[in-house]
Amino acid sequence: MTTPPLRLETLSGAALQAALPALSRLRVTVFAEWPYLYAGDAAAEARYIAAYAADPQAAVVVAFDGETPVGMATCQPMTTAHGPVAAAFRARGLDPARFCYLGESVLLPPYRGRGAGVAFFAAREAHARGLGLPATAFCAVVRNPNDPRRPKDYVPLDGFWRKRGYAPRPDLSCVFQWKEIGDDRETTHVLSFWLKDPA
Repeated sequence: MTTPPLRLETLSGAALQAALPALSRLRVTVFAEWPYLYAGDAAAEARYIAAYAADPQAAVVVAFDGETPVGMATCQPMTTAHGPVAAAFRARGLDPARFCYLGESVLLPPYRGRGAGVAFFAAREAHARGLGLPATAFCAVVRNPNDPRRPKDYVPLDGFWRKRGYAPRPDLSCVFQWKEIGDDRETTHVLSFWLKDPA
């Protein structure tokens, strides 16, 4: 018996705001895994998702199993994204006003491999086109491949991202702070960008 596809909806405005608590729960669950090892808490999440709540042009794509959200992916104009993102582009002479920033893409493990990841990118790129933004970008945490915490069966997503048309820009990075599992305070993490720019 084939597994039915997940139902996806792109939400903005009031519907997006209503989905943010579920986004926080999914972020804390999924980003606890390698490579983020994120020890999320309510205060940190409230600070983070405020950028989406305040942005009328932001969108969240939700994957549903029935009526239960099991994955989400976010996007917003880079000019209204978290400060380090746009600043990194300006520092390299790139115009943030051309870009839609693709934030997190989180999906619970039992639902992976069913096409949601591809659909998340397609829906967010469609939202970017609707905003008149010609280019899209996201960033991913940089980890030492020899880090002893890296699971032996871990497969990087680089190949998946390249198939979506994204190219790595190791010269383009930003810094975020978060608390890792097992730590008692936030630490600095470098994230490197991937771009899809037709120009």
